[in-house]
Amino acid sequence: MTIDWLMVAAALGIGIVVGLTGMGGGALMTPVLVLLFGVPPLTAVSSDLVAAAVMKPVGSIVHLRRGTVNLSLVKWLCVGSVPMAFLGVIAVKSLGTEAAIQHTIQVALGVALLIAALGLAVRAYTRLLERARRRDGGAEPLPQERPQVAVRILPTVLVGAVGGLVVGMTSVGSGSLIIIALMALYPILKASQLVGTDLVQAVPLVAAAALAHIFFGDFQLSLTASLLIGCVPGAWLGARLSSRAPGGFIRRVLAFVLLASALKLLGLGTAATGIVLLAALLVAPVAWMVVRRANGFPALARSQRRANARAALDLAQKRQAA
Repeated sequence: MTIDWLMVAAALGIGIVVGLTGMGGGALMTPVLVLLFGVPPLTAVSSDLVAAAVMKPVGSIVHLRRGTVNLSLVKWLCVGSVPMAFLGVIAVKSLGTEAAIQHTIQVALGVALLIAALGLAVRAYTRLLERARRRDGGAEPLPQERPQVAVRILPTVLVGAVGGLVVGMTSVGSGSLIIIALMALYPILKASQLVGTDLVQAVPLVAAAALAHIFFGDFQLSLTASLLIGCVPGAWLGARLSSRAPGGFIRRVLAFVLLASALKLLGLGTAATGIVLLAALLVAPVAWMVVRRANGFPALARSQRRANARAALDLAQKRQAA
């Protein structure tokens, strides 16, 4: 078994991002394998899912101990997601020629990454709304105890089924797409419950998809071992840094990287990709400042204002020294 140490280094960096933000595992790992290391899409998806199946249970145990998991939601999500994750792999393999399979997975992965990038924006907006509701003098604050929700069985099973299909085909969605759907279905759930429930339901979902890829996909043990050697310590280090690192900034960078990866996977040319990314860099900050002002917050967050003040001070000191 040969270990690719450059891939280990890339997996370490992705693991740190996952530990810091709780998102980005499959959404970053698979496109990195495809775009930077030239790994065929089916092989990348297969190995990434098997690696994720090893890592997912660790975080889920923490949330189960803290009581931040809605087990009823987990049950009905898994009713839809587990069989569809397995069937998603079989559906991909039935597409015909190897070239057709790889192309379909690449396009599906690009679409999934676009949705994941949009999901990060939605998640940031919902957190802003939650902060607005908790301010003094604002609307009724969100409940501080863990709210009990009435499970909407059919929509929950459908969310699990769609999420399972996407995860089985692309390895993306267990930590990004499903949690956005849960936010829409159960808006009263606290953020910790959303994350815990999503993480625990992802364990059987990813395990089913990984098992299907071992049997029907293109699983490679050496590739998966390289991912695990980097990801496991990276996720641990990221979790340790999460209390001090600017998570909001990292999530914005993550969304930008997901958008860039999606455009390339969908076959957009370099010039067109550059134009779209430049437009996103120019428009997104302005749009976010407008949203913050509309909800009664300063256009710039406190950390951004401090960073701008430090930059201005450093510039002034350099000019005086000159």
